[in-house]
Amino acid sequence: MNKFSNKTFSPIDQEEKDIMESIERGEWHSVKNVDQEKSKAILAARNTLKKDKRINLRLTQKDYHQIQIRAIEEGIPYQTLISSIVHKYLNGMLSSRS
Repeated sequence: MNKFSNKTFSPIDQEEKDIMESIERGEWHSVKNVDQEKSKAILAARNTLKKDKRINLRLTQKDYHQIQIRAIEEGIPYQTLISSIVHKYLNGMLSSRS
């Protein structure tokens, strides 16, 4: 596999750097049936992202405005931001600030 040139492409973070190094070590292999694997990945993504339940939620005016502001900063709808926060919390991906 070709090595990445730091002059051409530099990683944006440690995770990307680790992936690039893994590729350079030859740890990545092509799959035999790309179309089948692609279909499986698309189906998994659709099932993961499918939102099929609606809830009503009461927030304080202050929290509501802060969520709207943060959503604007992130460039996403505020409902999507709330859904993302809930998802991350349930999967242990959020930590409290101390």
